[in-house]
Parts: sequence; structure tokens; C-alpha cells
Amino acid sequence: MGRVRSALVRPWVIGLLVLAVAGAGFGLYWFQPWKLWQDETVREALPGSAVAAPAATPSAPASSAPASSAPAAPTTLASGRLISHEHATSGTVKLLRLADGSHVVRLERLDTSNGPDLRVWLTDAPVKEGRAGWHVFDDGRYVSLGKLKGNKGSQNYAVPEDVDPARFSSVSIWCDRVDVSFGAAELARA
Repeated sequence: MGRVRSALVRPWVIGLLVLAVAGAGFGLYWFQPWKLWQDETVREALPGSAVAAPAATPSAPASSAPASSAPAAPTTLASGRLISHEHATSGTVKLLRLADGSHVVRLERLDTSNGPDLRVWLTDAPVKEGRAGWHVFDDGRYVSLGKLKGNKGSQNYAVPEDVDPARFSSVSIWCDRVDVSFGAAELARA
């Protein structure tokens, strides 16, 4: 009788173990918890910053024509401070217009947690404190400016040419995997 009972229990136990291992594997893939201990720091220069003029070479002497002026500095159209949502987040956000008329969202001194599938979103949603603000950014209009390059540092995100940045009022560090904001900033017009 003991052998019959253990033969019946064994497939059930094995099935349960297979489900537990599969569930754990899916959970690890989905949430990628190890990223909470991995920092990626990005230090991009402010776009449109002055570029050094090419030096004269023996085969091409320096021109006697007056040197062209440095490119115009970017114009800050709006800015704001990041507040924390799902994860502690700090830093500033600037919406810049470059000399060529293009637009860039710049994150400066960003400090947040790393996570799976983080994006930078330009949105029309209001920035709300606490849990009330965690899920509002996909309720209205938003434009994904791309994957977050790093969870720390300063970085630039080009706004597509066909997007009017004046139609958006906030920026969110959005986890596309679990549909939650890590942090966001209300853009105050300059």
C-alpha cells in the first residue's frame, strides 16, 4: 500500500515543483530584481554646446576670415523637478529648443532605481504626489522618447520632429513592463 501511495504522490509533487520553478523563472524575467542593485550612470553633454574650431594644419593654413561665432546655446522652454513615485527619484528636467529648431528633453542629475523596460515619456498628464500619481501618465497623450539610458546622471532625449512639445506638460520615467511611473516632473514654462 505504501508503494502505491508514493507512486501517486510523486507525479503531483513533481508537477508542483515544475510549476514553482517556471513561476520563479517568469517572475525573475518580468521584474528583473537584480537591476535594483545595478546602477548605470550616463554623462551626456548639454546639446548644442560649443564645439572647438578645427585647428590649422600645414597643408591647410588658418583662414584670415573672421572665425564664426559659437553655436547658439539651447533655449530652455520649460523645466521642473522630478518627484518620487514607485521608486525614490530626484533630479531636474528641461525642455530645450536647439539652434536648429529641434527639441530635446534633458534629464540632469537624475537619481532613480534601475528597473525593467524604463522609458522617458513626454505626457499631458498632471503630476500628482504619492500613489495617486503612479498610474496617470498612460491615461492621456504621451510620446515615448526612448529607453532610459541610465538611472543616474545627465542625458538627452530628442523629441520627434512631428511632435509639438507645447502640447505636453510633464515628463515621466515610466516602467513600461508594469505600467507605473518611477518619478515625474511637471514642466513649468520659462
